Amino acid sequence: MRGVVSTGTVVLVILGFGNHTWWLGAAVLLYLYAKYGRGSPAAPPPGGAGPVPDSYRAYRERRDRQAKWERRYRRERPFETRRQARAKSR
Repeated sequence: MRGVVSTGTVVLVILGFGNHTWWLGAAVLLYLYAKYGRGSPAAPPPGGAGPVPDSYRAYRERRDRQAKWERRYRRERPFETRRQARAKSR
């Protein structure tokens, strides 16, 4: 994000040599970045397994539910399951 804002600011300043309203645009861009961009929370890392279960029982229920869905998927889509197994073994 910081690279996009800095590149945009540089472009607007360069354009501002011909028309000073571009400098105003650069100032507005920097102001908005300083106000909203820096303090915004970062996105969660991808591949998260979800929230941590409160107890072992909640973990076990979630694990069993996931296994049930995986068995159902394999049963309903046998060709896709075989294709994935072949791709995984390569």
